[in-house]
Amino acid sequence: MNSTSSPSAEWARRTERGSLPLLRFMVWVSLLMGRAPARILLRIIAAYFLAFAGHARRASRQFLEHCLERAPTLAEQYRLVFSFASVVHDRIYFLKGRFDLFEITQHGTELIDERGTLLMGAHLGSFEVLRACGRRMGRRRVVMAMYEENARKISSVLAAIDPAAIEDIVALGRVQSMLELSARLDEGALVGVLADRTFGNEPVMQVPFFGHFASFPTGPMRMAAALRQRVVFMTGLYRGGNRYEIRFEPLADFSNLEGLSRGERYQCVQEAVAQYAHRLERYARGAPDNWFNFHEFWGRAP
Repeated sequence: MNSTSSPSAEWARRTERGSLPLLRFMVWVSLLMGRAPARILLRIIAAYFLAFAGHARRASRQFLEHCLERAPTLAEQYRLVFSFASVVHDRIYFLKGRFDLFEITQHGTELIDERGTLLMGAHLGSFEVLRACGRRMGRRRVVMAMYEENARKISSVLAAIDPAAIEDIVALGRVQSMLELSARLDEGALVGVLADRTFGNEPVMQVPFFGHFASFPTGPMRMAAALRQRVVFMTGLYRGGNRYEIRFEPLADFSNLEGLSRGERYQCVQEAVAQYAHRLERYARGAPDNWFNFHEFWGRAP
């Protein structure tokens, strides 16, 4: 398990597929027709993506090979892509507050009390389903912290669905970012961070993941340590149809680092990153069609 710096992350350099006019059209069609009829289009879109998005297809196949420990069938590859399309599509209804359309089960919610909580998720399943969970838990505000470049991309998508949702995004990498996050946590918000990707020249760790070493950024855990926050692992798994399963698990607690040396604090960060990767592997193995990292996750070692 090594700590080093990552070169520019390949996924961040790739151009996003699709366009805002197409997205707005899908939003209009989905809200006009309803969820069930609109999902017919999703099957066509998923088949197109699987056929023509060569790099994403190879990357997802690589993941399935590691996860299943065998070559995946075409049906398994399609199921993963269709799950991704479903989760993206359902984002429309979550942002519009149509939680009544879904059957959502929750596990581990006793970890979420009245305090602000830092949630570490991944590109596994849906983050938007957490909004439904926050609504059930005393109408808690759900905030997303992400790198500034990705925040701009997501903001343009959210603006096409629900412009008010942009207020719940905190862009990292700015001077005031930590102050803003601290204020949201003090207000009792649930702050989510997707901690499985790196944007480029930032510290990463090489961690065992599905029998191979993969690069995991240390930035999210270092941020949690700087904020003196406890960290809860979170994932919102798509279970087919209109069913979602939200899981919370304790991950790390940086609320009491007083008296520790700088090296000891960083060792706590490293241990937390390793625990995060372990939990992510466990959930990804149990729900391989929820893995939405469509880039070469392994092979990013400097």
